[in-house]
Amino acid sequence: MIDLHVHSSYSDGTLSPKELADCAIKKGLKAIALTDHDTVDGIDEILEYVKRLPEGKRLEVIPGIEYSTEYEGRDVHIVGLFLDTDAQMEYAGVHPAQGYKSPEFIAYLEKFKQSRIERNCKLCDNLQKAGIDITYEALLGEFGSAVITRAHYAGFLLDKGYVKSINEAFDRYLGDDTPYFVPREKITPEEVIGVTRCAGGVPILAHPTLYKLGKEQLDLLVKRLKAAGLMGIEVFYGTCSAAEEREMKALAKKYRLLQSGGSDFHGARKNDIDIGTGRGRLYIDDGILDKMKKAINAKILFTDLDGTLLTTDKKVSKELRKKLIDMIKGGHSLALASGRPINSILEVLSWLDIKDEVIKLKEKDSGTGGIYATAYNGAVLYDCIEDKPIEEYYVPMWVAQKLFDMAEELGMHIQTYADDHIVSNVDDDAIKYYTQFIHMPYTVGRDLSKELSHDPFKALAIDLEGREKLEKLREDIEAYDSKLADYITCAYSNKSYLEFYNKKAGKGNALINMCKALNILEKNSIAAGDEENDISMIEAAGTGVAMANANPIVKARADYVTERDNDHDGMIEVIEKFLK
Repeated sequence: MIDLHVHSSYSDGTLSPKELADCAIKKGLKAIALTDHDTVDGIDEILEYVKRLPEGKRLEVIPGIEYSTEYEGRDVHIVGLFLDTDAQMEYAGVHPAQGYKSPEFIAYLEKFKQSRIERNCKLCDNLQKAGIDITYEALLGEFGSAVITRAHYAGFLLDKGYVKSINEAFDRYLGDDTPYFVPREKITPEEVIGVTRCAGGVPILAHPTLYKLGKEQLDLLVKRLKAAGLMGIEVFYGTCSAAEEREMKALAKKYRLLQSGGSDFHGARKNDIDIGTGRGRLYIDDGILDKMKKAINAKILFTDLDGTLLTTDKKVSKELRKKLIDMIKGGHSLALASGRPINSILEVLSWLDIKDEVIKLKEKDSGTGGIYATAYNGAVLYDCIEDKPIEEYYVPMWVAQKLFDMAEELGMHIQTYADDHIVSNVDDDAIKYYTQFIHMPYTVGRDLSKELSHDPFKALAIDLEGREKLEKLREDIEAYDSKLADYITCAYSNKSYLEFYNKKAGKGNALINMCKALNILEKNSIAAGDEENDISMIEAAGTGVAMANANPIVKARADYVTERDNDHDGMIEVIEKFLK
């Protein structure tokens, strides 16, 4: 049994970190997460204490924090777990996160602390107007160096005789719906989710059943936070009913979130909540923690296809195929990242001949990694095992049409994509060259409203003779009055191809969005490529790799350059070095 949400006297709990550890051991818990409000000051103390415990009294402590944020005028709490500085850092590649001791994280908590002080002073002012003799200085004098929370206010009101119970204090003076409540200013759940991920931690939505949101509103909140990088949700909580647990499990499944749970133990301040068991029915299985550890240890390899994974003649060696399977079997994932349409990427996957074997492995072991794709330069994120898209980003039809018109004026080739074929503005050498490698049929047309059933994912201009016209097209787009550049990004995928795709797409954004969707920390991502359109992906990854055959500007932006090129299994070098 474990408990992933407990508080010490460093915030609004009544037990010191040492007493908290002793209490957990006495209850027979195998692990706890110390998650004090907006502070990590107690972590070193409890970690040092449990290190000195005899073998028979071992307790695993997960460094954590609980942030108070504002969402539509109410408090929403995010728990950050695994803010380790040592144990988890071996997985961080060449960009090690430093957990709760990183300068950036410490600076952010100072900002948080100041926001809480300002909020507390305003709350004191509001309570004074209600006839209560209270000051922030008086609270500090009574509770010492602890982070002052509403629980401290409740205790103060009870001790001074203004209320007869803690519940009355919240119902009359401190709850979100009271006239005295002061929300946190300008600190959103999305903000602290990003901070937690940057520190190498796992952001969890805390006690979602307490926010008094209807099912639809809670679903919208979870959807919004998942897009920001939320990795888990507290399915099991100290006061949850069986029905509420089922609802939270359904949300976790719907949004690919890890299940978490905790008592929210505060000691005597919430004497009806016991560590590990809540109000008596709480039970959090050790397997919850095991799944979290697998998630934070899992890596993902994003690899460009042409010039990176594939040889010049578009092949993959038997040795590389075996390395890819072993990597996925070990719990890591593969993401095929290309400007190609999804059907073309799936064709490459069929050449690799690994999908069926991975499916069989996953049937035996749920910890097996997956196979994914980012197509059209990140405009489509795709689950290749489940054969369905995860996210999609389009180019507005009018923007794609304007690109076609501008290319026409320059007398050059441009194309876009329907679901099952290419739409080219002209039947020329460029489209014949392209379809040698991208095996899709094509039609010729210039009026995209007639050629396409929906907005396209990207457009591609091709000039087999050089970049002069391509550069002119790029300049025209950047100078156009309607600011086409506000809607699209353009980048070269090779010396003859200029790609156009949604601003939210691009290989770098695709890496970040895919990591968020799969509950993988960005620090555990490795990205390999060879051309300009791979740079954003290489820079977004925890470890960015340029192939030996890469464009010099790509090599200059990478963390590592392979010794072997794509024709000599350079990708095996990447896997052996970063995905053991």
